[in-house]
Amino acid sequence: MNTDTLDLKNIKTAYFVGIGGIGISAIARMLMLQGIKVYGSDRDASKVTDELAKTGATIFIGQKKENIESITEMIDLYVYTVAIPEENSELKVARASDVYVLSYPQMLNVASKEKYTIAISGTHGKTTTTAMVVKIMIDAGLDPTVIIGSLIDQHTNFIAGKSKYLVVEADEYKKSFHNLQPSVLLINNLDEDHLDFYKDLADIQDSFFEVAQKIPKEGFLIANTDDIHVQPVLKNATSTIVSYQYEKIDFTLRVPGEHNRSNARAALAVASVLGIDSKKAKQSLGEFTGVWRRFEYKGITKKGIVVYDDYAHNPQKVKALLSGAREYFGKDKRIVVVFQPHLFSRTKTLFSLFVESFDDADMVLLTPIFPAREIFDPTISSDMLAEALKEQRNKYACSFKTFKEIEDFLELNLKKEDVLITVGAGEAYKIGETLLA
Repeated sequence: MNTDTLDLKNIKTAYFVGIGGIGISAIARMLMLQGIKVYGSDRDASKVTDELAKTGATIFIGQKKENIESITEMIDLYVYTVAIPEENSELKVARASDVYVLSYPQMLNVASKEKYTIAISGTHGKTTTTAMVVKIMIDAGLDPTVIIGSLIDQHTNFIAGKSKYLVVEADEYKKSFHNLQPSVLLINNLDEDHLDFYKDLADIQDSFFEVAQKIPKEGFLIANTDDIHVQPVLKNATSTIVSYQYEKIDFTLRVPGEHNRSNARAALAVASVLGIDSKKAKQSLGEFTGVWRRFEYKGITKKGIVVYDDYAHNPQKVKALLSGAREYFGKDKRIVVVFQPHLFSRTKTLFSLFVESFDDADMVLLTPIFPAREIFDPTISSDMLAEALKEQRNKYACSFKTFKEIEDFLELNLKKEDVLITVGAGEAYKIGETLLA
């Protein structure tokens, strides 16, 4: 069954395989707000699954076909995250059914086809930029529907607006954003990432090019036209190209770093094509305080250690985060980073860039690599990254086998007014939370 024949008005119960994913969980919220009963499973409990449960979803921790078997006759729709392998037992049950089985990207198509869609894309910065655009639009009274890869507005990643506008964070992984029909496409930047799926930068550029070609003639393609990685995507565009690098940040941002100033320029360009007054847009950005797991202030421990957390998981994001943190805290503060590498393939392919990304940290503590969807690869490890940081960058770096070892090390070695930043797309944030508790 395809998305063209799906009418959500006929759906009473939906089951989500991998419901804890930050994007797919937004679709779950959308369906619940439409009165659809939502069930779902994920490998581990998280803040996302906890928040979904609070709003009425039935959540199973652990993925097994038994979760579905007792409710099979009730289910009208299965939705799954693209990170789920085909051999997943729940997905096999779904495939064997005679009801709709759609991926998260396909559900995005359902959500966006009736809307004026503003898609925020790019290798990094898209979550923060999306949140900036959303704040500007809400403050301007445009009342958008929002699907974002983080938690905003009282712990949600979905806002049900009543206007024609849909603002969506457009994920390039496995070409998920190809399912969108954008009227406005913002490309924040392009770098090598998701190389477990894409072959190289050129392959990534081709993917973005395909999406750019879908913009209608009366639409807008917003980008930094000086960015040589983005320039190939802009060729043959039939929509209006808007360059955002000339937007002025003549006001104070509460979120530090040049990467956030670039995000703000991009958000201002989106505001301009929507006809929002520049002065009002800048006022909104001046009040913007960030989003969940993006340089998020977590608290101060009893010893006086300041704790932050960030989702950064590729080298460019880590480098930008730490540059912004150094700018924010100054040269005299000691910045201690706990980094959890995400994926064996990413760590191995981008190894040399990772080695160069921690220059603004005084101490780097590494957890084992978070495998996520991958199988163990013995040819790459956090030990190797720690050794390279010491040898090539003269950095204090060491790797640990468990979170408990890192927590014990931090208790012994951190002192008052040190800054601890937990970094990564996995579960390293739990280390900061343990210290705070």
